[in-house]
Amino acid sequence: MISVIRASEEDIDKIVPLFDQYRIFYKQPTDKQSVRNFLEERFSNNECVVFLAMKDDLAVGFTLLYTSFSSVSLKPIYILNDLYVNQSYRQKGIGQQLLQAAQKHCYHQGFKGLALETAIDNPAQGLYEKLGWEKDSHCFHYFWTAH
Repeated sequence: MISVIRASEEDIDKIVPLFDQYRIFYKQPTDKQSVRNFLEERFSNNECVVFLAMKDDLAVGFTLLYTSFSSVSLKPIYILNDLYVNQSYRQKGIGQQLLQAAQKHCYHQGFKGLALETAIDNPAQGLYEKLGWEKDSHCFHYFWTAH
């Protein structure tokens, strides 16, 4: 059975291997120490909310939220920045459980909503739409990279 918990700084050891797998999935080199440092800084500065999908004592998936704000609505929002399920545990509803935990948390915090960005070919789009996310088709997303 899979349970979803809100992670704390004490769970970093459980998150690091998964977060490293996530980065490898996105063609980044393995670097568990940098992952650990990054997570420690996010937690110590209260800059993230992490939900973990647990199979007994093993973390098999996570989602990571960052706080942002909507200037138009004058309300805080969460950016669902990362969602990952270990390949061996996919197609078992874990992604859905993680997304629903994020939605519930957002609702209980009184935030406006959740935003996420995904690749055009990501098969999870159907799941997002099933859970109430709406595709933004009236604007483009731009990103500037500082070199």
